[in-house]
Parts: sequence; C-alpha cells; structure tokens
Amino acid sequence: MRVLGAAAIESLLPIGHCIEVVDAAMRALSSQQVLSPLRTVMALTAPNAMGVMPGAMLEHGCFGVKVLALYPGNGALGLPSHAGAVVLFDAVSGAPVAVLESNSLTALRTAAASAVATRALARPGSRVVALLGTGHQALWHVHALRAVLPVTRLQLWSRTAENVASFAAHLGPLDGVEVVAMGSAQDAVNGADVVCTVSSSREPILQGAWLVPGQHVNLVGASVAAAREADNEVVRRSRFFVDARASAAAQAGEWLGALQDGVVGDSHLLGEIGEVLLGRVPGRLTDADITVYKSLGHTAQDLAAAGAVLRQAQARADVPNIDW
Repeated sequence: MRVLGAAAIESLLPIGHCIEVVDAAMRALSSQQVLSPLRTVMALTAPNAMGVMPGAMLEHGCFGVKVLALYPGNGALGLPSHAGAVVLFDAVSGAPVAVLESNSLTALRTAAASAVATRALARPGSRVVALLGTGHQALWHVHALRAVLPVTRLQLWSRTAENVASFAAHLGPLDGVEVVAMGSAQDAVNGADVVCTVSSSREPILQGAWLVPGQHVNLVGASVAAAREADNEVVRRSRFFVDARASAAAQAGEWLGALQDGVVGDSHLLGEIGEVLLGRVPGRLTDADITVYKSLGHTAQDLAAAGAVLRQAQARADVPNIDW
C-alpha cells in the first residue's frame, strides 16, 4: 500500500492535469457512474467535528473514503482547519491500495473544480480575477484559474490587510499579472470578470447588488447548510449551477437560504456542472449573464484525483512508498 503526503501529491498531480481529471469526474458524476452517499459530520467538542465522505467509481476501478478532522480554530495556530486522509481501495480485490494526505489533495481538486466551472461558464478571455479570502485555497485558485484564463490582474481582499500582504508575499511575482490589494470586498469585485469566494466566513461577504452583467462567480468556502458566503441576491440574479444536486439540496447554504426565503424556486437551480460539460444543460447563454457555480466538493473529485496520483506514483521508481 502506498502512503503519499503533500509533497508527493503536488509533484505527481500538476494543476493542469488535475483540472482534466476533475472535468472527467464531474462528467462521470452527472452520468450516474459514481456512488456517493451524502457526507456525514460528527460533532466533537464545539466547534470541532469529524467528517466522512465515502464513494465509489467502480467503472474506474476504485472506491474509497475521505476522513477529516474539522478544527475551525486552527488558523490562529498556523495549522490547517481541515486535516485527514483519503483511503483508496481496489475495486477488484477490495484491498486498500493507498493512503493520501487530504489537505493538499482537497486544495488541488477544489481549485481544479473551480477552474473547470470557470472554463465552462465564464466569458471567454476573462482576465481580471477577484479573490475574497487569502488562505491556502486561494493560492491554488490562482494557479488553477491561470491554467484556463489569460489572467492579467488579481484583486485580493481579506478581513485583515496583514492576511492580504502575507498572501501576496507567498504568491510572489507572477509574469504578466498585476496583484492588487483592495480595501473592501466590494472594491475587489468591481471590475472583475471572475469572482471567487474562498473564505471561512459563515455570513455573506459577497452581495448581489455589487455584481454586474457578464461576471462569473465561484462560491467555494461555505460547505454546510448553516453557512453562506453570498447573499440571496447573488443567487437570484444568476444562472445558478452546482457540483451535485443531492449535495446542494442538503448542504448548499446560499441555495437553501434563497429557497427558504422565497427568493427563488426549485427550477432556479439549472443543473450540475457535469451536465453543462456533457451538453445536456446550457451554461452561459449571453455575455450579459451572471453565472454562479456553487462548489461543495464531492467524493468523485477526491477519488479521481487520488487515483491519478496513485497511478503516477506506481509508474515512477523515484517516489518513495511512504512520504507523509
């Protein structure tokens, strides 16, 4: 059994490859090729919890589970808020074949999913990206979006100027890209072609009144029904898409809030991103549309990304068997 850590994962799964892996996974999900019970969350000492995400892609030869410790206060300690592992099993023998560190794998596949949705829904040639939130996930979103868009400007906002400065320093110079710290979330959204909310906020940091025709939004940070990064107006004004209908119906706070408040009806959720990729549901209809992709993360993305890493590790003699 291979045990693979962050360094091996990031080396074996370049973001460009990961985008194509996740694209295929979302098509498989919308083609009913993925077994995926809803993830479960077990409360520990508040506010901490443990999450479990099982799934199977038997036509792709694997099944597995991601197990996470969810510790929201870890950021203040310089530690990741999500830590755990993905265990991958062989579909033929049932034997466990790999354990992969989940934080890097999750960051990669989540950013790749946003890139897949952006490639499908944003206006072609979009160049200005706004990031609301400057944590680990934001860093990977920069790399992923640059792989699918000709980005020339990044507009950054976080609740503290120190976080933005630290992020920009860690990001370093990017050839052909102007990196700008903005004074408010609204300032960051102004003039952006693509807006990504990648925060840990449980209350809206993005308001629909700020959006202008033609923008695309990736809602990424909130992943439980009680949390939302965008207000009802963002949902109402948009062509609204999700990664998985079943997950959204139980856990997409922005969607559930707008639905419960009577702002939208069930039909406002137009489809899964996999359905758009397969040509079964139209995505952007005009350059004036505002499009939104609600990302909750899905076990299909974890399994597909873990499988890609494992195949690369098996093909290379220089990857150690244990690298955590």
